[in-house]
Amino acid sequence: MIKTIDLTKRYGYFTAVNHINITIPQGEIYGFLGPNGAGKTSTIMMLLGITEPTEGEIFLFGEKYDSSKLELRKRIGVVPEKHPKGMWKWMTAREYLLFFGDLFRVPALSKRITYLLEQTGLLDVEQKRIHSLSRGMLQKLSIARALLHDPDILFLDEPISGLDPIGIKMIRDLILSENREGRTIFVSSHLLSEIEKICDHVGIIFNGNLLAEDTMKNLFSKLQKEKEIIVELEHLPEDFIAKIKEFTFIIDASGEGNVLTLKVPREGDFRRDISKLLIHQGLVPLKIEEKAFSLEEAFTTITQDNVRILAGLGGKK
Repeated sequence: MIKTIDLTKRYGYFTAVNHINITIPQGEIYGFLGPNGAGKTSTIMMLLGITEPTEGEIFLFGEKYDSSKLELRKRIGVVPEKHPKGMWKWMTAREYLLFFGDLFRVPALSKRITYLLEQTGLLDVEQKRIHSLSRGMLQKLSIARALLHDPDILFLDEPISGLDPIGIKMIRDLILSENREGRTIFVSSHLLSEIEKICDHVGIIFNGNLLAEDTMKNLFSKLQKEKEIIVELEHLPEDFIAKIKEFTFIIDASGEGNVLTLKVPREGDFRRDISKLLIHQGLVPLKIEEKAFSLEEAFTTITQDNVRILAGLGGKK
């Protein structure tokens, strides 16, 4: 559905996007990750035909993208990072959706609007003026507008910006529901914990360079150099931390109260070995569990070390 070949955008001497190659099949939720200023929005602007690439090619729906082809553009829905206030602020939420529905000639428009207002939790405020809506409500309204004409590709730029936890879950569920209907969804975000919950594949951009494009599972394996084992004991002797660090498969160890936290290599299941070790030392493990790995934890900030890992160069020496 989406493919780029050496896509590049320069502003004078500054390269915002540097020869990136992305391939997104139909029906996939693709997460586009990176810190603010990494090149995410510049990439989306080119994919939408709003700005022209300096170099490279874009293919949508299997053909080279030409922004002048209205039939192609009608198959795209967009939720921008900035919300629909501006010149629309005098409209009610329903009037705003009616206006765009008329532009796209959406069939059974009133019914479609009611459905989307229900899905986004906005039905109770449909007669409120846009200028009186909160930032979270504006974001939901933007998503409803993007889905009005039933697009084949949905672009979401920071879709949960300004939402409270209930709103975040509502939009997450809506994204997953739309994807189950066969919609291809491109999500740009710096909130890794949300991307982790919904995306099939991800691309990571940093300083305009696409460092990795992979499945979530494969990305985890590249970023996660070690894992944690949490052990609950009847009691934890004061001198045990130093003893257990002597074992070859223990990278690090710490304790608090009766809880022992061990860092071990990512590959392999060490829970049985740890259990034997503890029993041999006269300790009784009440619970042994492997801590679930979070993309947020491994990639809270994109450090130079992570850049080297993702580029296949290994960590710092």
